[in-house]
Amino acid sequence: MARWPDHYVIALTGNIGTGKSVVRKMLEHLGAFTIDADALAHRVIAPGGPGYNTVTRTFGEWVVGPDGQINRQRLGRIVFSDPEALAKLEAIIHPYVRQAVDLLINRSPARLAVIEAIKIIETGLARECDALWVVHAPAALQARRLVEKRKLSPAEAQQRIAAQNPQTEKLKSADVVIDNSGGFEETWAQVQAAVTKLGLAVAAPAPAPTVTATPAGALTVRRARPGDATTIAALIAQATNNSKRLQRADVIAAFGDKAFMLAEAAGRPAALAGFKVENLVARVDELYFLTAAPLATAARPLLEAVEQSARELQCEAALVFVTPAQAEAATAALGPSGYAPATPESLRVDAWRDAARESMPAGSTLLFKKLREDRVLRPV
Repeated sequence: MARWPDHYVIALTGNIGTGKSVVRKMLEHLGAFTIDADALAHRVIAPGGPGYNTVTRTFGEWVVGPDGQINRQRLGRIVFSDPEALAKLEAIIHPYVRQAVDLLINRSPARLAVIEAIKIIETGLARECDALWVVHAPAALQARRLVEKRKLSPAEAQQRIAAQNPQTEKLKSADVVIDNSGGFEETWAQVQAAVTKLGLAVAAPAPAPTVTATPAGALTVRRARPGDATTIAALIAQATNNSKRLQRADVIAAFGDKAFMLAEAAGRPAALAGFKVENLVARVDELYFLTAAPLATAARPLLEAVEQSARELQCEAALVFVTPAQAEAATAALGPSGYAPATPESLRVDAWRDAARESMPAGSTLLFKKLREDRVLRPV
């Protein structure tokens, strides 16, 4: 029996390199509330996380690196060579992850929820969901993705793949199999069809565009869909004086990693924000403006739309990265909305600080805003 009767919950899994996170993003584009359970597990043992002290007491200070973080490679050497040690680690982490998943799903207004985790079957969590979706790709493609995207050596890639439970075992248990061996649009079509086939109004409707009066005229902001890829590519090229030229396929591929808010003036594309939500932190790393919607007037409506989406995903904080040329105007435009210049080191929560460090483009300025007071994983 499903654990969350007010939601339809998909357990989403697949072995490393199959692209399960891309499928999770696609479901998010369709209105689902999504959870990366593996990222929550990392937060559990991060400094300030509720499991940090227990892990260091259990496995020794040796697993802590010079930066105070638990070195996952060192910890891995212990637990992946000793089943009993792995069981101890999972006994520390999993209750906190379960607690966080419960809280997040129960307070989400979206009917459709997705939990992505590599061991969702092994931990028993899949049995508490309404359906199990498995993302599949051939082993050779898995290895190539690990080499190209994670910069592993071919030997390391094969070792990672071999270390996991066979993909065939996951496929046997699947209610839905998503073949992610082709391009984005092929996978996107499968995901859309699978959601439609559920026969339930599980996905939230697309948010209505917001209309904001600005000195330059009315500005309409809406969430872009993959069908807007050509429009987005043209806007970016125009906003950068053709210094950044993307093909439609490039933008389509980007939808597997992020979302876009599109602002239109007089029915024509005028400004764009690219953002992603990971680990309860929203990160805006692309802002483009045309003369019909300059930064001074368009930044605030764009970011308000991003914030609305981020709040629906229960984000704790928003990070906005702006170029040196945008910094002064962006600070002035977004200051009244609560954004303030910051550095990664100045952020008081480790998960926020880590998100800023891993996402911040070189030479950019960070603007920060806290979106909610309560946190899902507090220290104990």
